Amino acid sequence: MDAGIQNHTEHYVHDPSKPTAPGLCVEMLGVADEACRAGDFDLAAEIYTSQLAELEHTDRGLSLRKADALARGGHIADALDSYCIAANFQALRPDELQILVEVIAHTIRTKEQSVSKTISGGSTSESRCFESDELDDEQNLDLFSCRLCKCLLTEPTSLVCGHTFCKRCLEDDLTKECRSCRLKPNKSPRQFTVDGLRVNVIFSGLIEKWFNSESKVRRYWLEGEGLWKKQDVSNAILKFNRAIELEPCICQLLARRAELLMEMKNFGQAIKDGDTMCQLRPQWPKAHYIQATAFRSAGRNEEALQEYFYYLFICECQPLCGRSVASMAGCTNTHSLSLSLSLSLSLCFCLLASFPDKASSCKTLPTFSGGRQVQSQLLDSADFECSLCMRLFYEPVTTPCGHTFCLKCLERCLDHNHNCPLCKENLSEYLATRAYNKTLLIEKLLQRFFCDELAERRKVYEEEMKELSNLNQEVPIFVCTMAFPTIPCPLHVFEPRYRLMIRRSMETGTRQFGMCIADELKGFADHGCMLQVRDVKFFPDGRSVVDTIGIARFRVLTHGQRDGYHTAKIEYLEDKKVEGEELTELLKLHDSVYDQALGWFTSLKDDMKNQIISHFGQLPVKDSGPQDNPNGPAWCWWLLAVLPLENKAQLTILAMNTLKDRLIAIRRVLIFVTRKRPR
Repeated sequence: MDAGIQNHTEHYVHDPSKPTAPGLCVEMLGVADEACRAGDFDLAAEIYTSQLAELEHTDRGLSLRKADALARGGHIADALDSYCIAANFQALRPDELQILVEVIAHTIRTKEQSVSKTISGGSTSESRCFESDELDDEQNLDLFSCRLCKCLLTEPTSLVCGHTFCKRCLEDDLTKECRSCRLKPNKSPRQFTVDGLRVNVIFSGLIEKWFNSESKVRRYWLEGEGLWKKQDVSNAILKFNRAIELEPCICQLLARRAELLMEMKNFGQAIKDGDTMCQLRPQWPKAHYIQATAFRSAGRNEEALQEYFYYLFICECQPLCGRSVASMAGCTNTHSLSLSLSLSLSLCFCLLASFPDKASSCKTLPTFSGGRQVQSQLLDSADFECSLCMRLFYEPVTTPCGHTFCLKCLERCLDHNHNCPLCKENLSEYLATRAYNKTLLIEKLLQRFFCDELAERRKVYEEEMKELSNLNQEVPIFVCTMAFPTIPCPLHVFEPRYRLMIRRSMETGTRQFGMCIADELKGFADHGCMLQVRDVKFFPDGRSVVDTIGIARFRVLTHGQRDGYHTAKIEYLEDKKVEGEELTELLKLHDSVYDQALGWFTSLKDDMKNQIISHFGQLPVKDSGPQDNPNGPAWCWWLLAVLPLENKAQLTILAMNTLKDRLIAIRRVLIFVTRKRPR
């Protein structure tokens, strides 16, 4: 507060000689008055609030005293609430609003001092002095506006996080982070350097096609900003003029030209631009502020004060109801709404009362609605086709080099080559981050303009995923090594076809595939083991280590291929169960072979045993019910995995469908390796 306001204590301390309402404490009111004289307006407001709470009926005079204290304390919105309560009993007189008028005038002077530096500087592409206004306008931005400069996207650049901004805005942003998701440079080091920013090719073409005139305007505008920054104001104004000739109704453009005109001392034209803005967007605070500044610079102080008050009226009226003036028509509390508007208008006219020739020209506040419309004849789904699959984008992803593909298409290409499929730029760093985030802007455009086509594209994708997940019809086959039920099988995946296969098993949710050894004639053997993926660890170059475990044996019915990898139609194998005397003999055989296996393993040298244990774990315990599992006892598969057997011999035992035959085969192998082992 300046000294001019602090000296007017008689205005905010109401006459204590007047009768007080029953229930009020005179001593406490005296304390509140002393607090006001001392400048402790928050304390005074608290006392008035507590006194009002004690009353059975609200006292108008005390409400005014509270409102004055709140206003002097800088709590304008709360003060307006109290003024509304007082106005509910009786219309407010101009003298009862004097304190509020003085506080507002003081606020205007303070804002003027802080804002004038920004307006005269011309050093940034957009004035940031009205940041709160820009935040209020965020909800009015359409899909084609940059969230940083609030203008048409120019050289639209999509970050790896999926958000899109003007390239210039990203280059000027000192924080070097995405303003939407706060992605830090260390998560995408290359793309946050100037050399790393590449224009989104697809969306840049769409902007040129859909908004050709405005796109030209934005280029002139930015050229003018660049010249202004270099202090070449004469050529800068020519660029602004050409831009406004093409699009005379862009308020932000008019605002920037008005600021430039004021720097050039051409206040008359600046006033005209201000008047145009106020007509186009009568409830945009910045329009009235610039108009007021132009009036003040031209020496037209009465008109300047009027525009300042319009500006303040809009700024204060909006938080009062918690929404914009344009949406007040939908307010359900009509009584509160009418009081708020009545008070605000009363205040406005009170402030203008010293200028009676201007008061009659008080403007209304019609709704402003922005939003660019794309002409239907310019909409073409072919503009949204992936250059790899030649279908509509599904989960579009834009690479750091600016090209857009379907996510699955891009992943498949990067399986084979680390370069962009179109421009051949190396994408190793992009691959290493695995930051395959959807380009949100293109996704939203598809949802808005091609929802039917997108629904059909999604249906095709889901059908493909359903087909891939149907392991009864087509099982992906990894042709590599022998695998057995219950036994871990770690895999190092580096071939492109198997990268795709593993990724699909994860995407479909099956997390399963078959493992077979190779066959020279058929491609892979007629028997194998299904594996369950427990974990996948990806490396920066696209390779991965896949932790799997065997879950079931199968027999191949038909051999096939899909997208480079093998597939098969299969049937699962189960051991035939026996009863009676056969079961008794089987149990004896089972116990005997287990003891034989335990003896062989115990007799191994320590280093050999430790090596086996580290890879396969300890020998499983003997099963009490060897026929309980359709694949037979786990210890049999553990033993088969560690015994020194060729793959073909292991495959023969894997394909057996009786536990008795398998135990006999294992016993023969144990006898063989025991005799062969040097003594």
